[in-house]
Amino acid sequence: MATSSADLLLHPLRLRIVQSFLGERQLTTADLRRQLTDVPPATLYRQIAALVDGGVLEVTAERKVRGTVERTYRLRAEHASVTPDELAGMSADEHRAAFMAFVAGLLADFDRYLAAGGGDLLRDIAGYRQAGFYATDEELTEIVAAINRAVRPWIDAEPAAGRRRRILTTVLLPATPATET
Repeated sequence: MATSSADLLLHPLRLRIVQSFLGERQLTTADLRRQLTDVPPATLYRQIAALVDGGVLEVTAERKVRGTVERTYRLRAEHASVTPDELAGMSADEHRAAFMAFVAGLLADFDRYLAAGGGDLLRDIAGYRQAGFYATDEELTEIVAAINRAVRPWIDAEPAAGRRRRILTTVLLPATPATET
């Protein structure tokens, strides 16, 4: 069985909820219901509670709305990833299951994009591609740091007129010997 953080974060619906908060967003359950219209409310409430209990989401505000309490949540980014120690302790099957959950979430995101009228990747400045390159471990560390520096200003940017929320997904894998030739 995978570690509790991996189980918590790599569940397909909880992963979608976490993604909804990317970009320093603060959202209520009502906001999430408007974004995740295919999720039954009771299921959404259960998954939010699991993320709060796990320390991934925290309540930033509460207000009374028609006799109930509406909570506003934010992502605790420092708790929204699997630690290096947890990753190191995962078996190959646990990594496979975690990656499958990640890819399933990515496929579902793309399907929702298409269902919402997407599909013109040029118009939407969207895409998916793969590139192969050769680098030492030290060079790869430099590449990853450069990518992080390049996108950090936009990750930290606030919503503004003309800005559309976007999700950047990365997967970095070493090529297997069969694919290197």
